[in-house]
Amino acid sequence: MAWQRPALAVRALRIPQCLRQLEARHQPFSTNATSANDTHNAAPPIDLSQLLLRPARIVPASPSYFTGSPKFTDYELKLEHLLDKYKDLPKFGPRESPRVAWLVKPQFLEKINEDIAVSRYVRMMKGLKMLNKIRTEVVPQEVTDFIGEFSMPRNLYNWEFAQRTPDEHGRARGMGRRKTAHATAYLVEGDGQIIINGKNISEVFPRIHDRESAMWALKATNRLHKYNVFAVVRGGGVTGQAEAVTLAVAKAALIHEPGLKSALRRAGVIRTDPRQVERKKPGKIKARKMPAWVKR
Repeated sequence: MAWQRPALAVRALRIPQCLRQLEARHQPFSTNATSANDTHNAAPPIDLSQLLLRPARIVPASPSYFTGSPKFTDYELKLEHLLDKYKDLPKFGPRESPRVAWLVKPQFLEKINEDIAVSRYVRMMKGLKMLNKIRTEVVPQEVTDFIGEFSMPRNLYNWEFAQRTPDEHGRARGMGRRKTAHATAYLVEGDGQIIINGKNISEVFPRIHDRESAMWALKATNRLHKYNVFAVVRGGGVTGQAEAVTLAVAKAALIHEPGLKSALRRAGVIRTDPRQVERKKPGKIKARKMPAWVKR
C-alpha cells in the first residue's frame, strides 16, 4: 500500500523526533544555566502598544480617486445620495420652483479642472432641478449648499433693479436706436407739444407715416395730450430716426408710468429692432440683387 513505501515509512518515523525537538526549544531556560553575560546581552521585551499601526498602503479619501474624473464623479455620487435621502420631502408643482442661474458647462469645468461629456452634465442638471423642487421652508442646508456649487455666485433672477424716477424738473429721459440713428427723448407733463431737434415734428418728418411712427408709444397708450416731448436725433435716414424716437419716447414714458409696460410691449415699442441694412457686394447691384444675365 502507499503508506508501506520506504520513503513514507522514513517520514513517519521522523515526525515524533521533530516534535521532541520543538518541545525542547520552547522549554523555559533555568535561572541557574543563565549567566550574567547572557542577561546583559538579552534584548528588551517588545511593547506592542507603542507600535504605530499603519495600513499597508495609503487609502485615498475619495472613493472615485482612480476614475477618469474623480471630482465630478464625487458630485454624481453625492447627488444620488441626496435624491435618495430627501425623496419624500414636499415639492413644488410644475413651473413653481424658484429660478436658479445655473453654471454652464464651460464655467463648471473651469471650476473643477476636468473634462467630461455633455451627457453627464445634462444628467447632473436634471438631478439638480429635481433637488431644486423641494419646498423652500423644508429644504435641508446640505441641499442648498450642493445647489450652490452649480449656480452663479449671484442669482440673476433675484436682482432688483433700481426704479428710475423723473429728475427735479419732472423730466424723464429715454434713449433709442434704429439702424444707424440714435435718439434721446425727454418727457415732461404738458399739453402735447412735440419738438424734435428744435423744430416742430411736421418739419422733421414730412410724411404722416413717420410722424405716427415717432409718436406711436403715446398714441397706443392714449397719452398724446398728457406729455410734452423734446427729442434730439442724429444719424441715419428719416425712417430710422422716426423709429429711434419711438423707442426713446416709450422708455421715457415707462419712467413716468411703469404700469404701461404691458401695453407698450403689446404695441411693440419697448424692444430695440436689431436689423441692419446689408452691405452692397462687389459685382452686384445691391446686397443680393445681380445684373440681368444676357446670353449674347
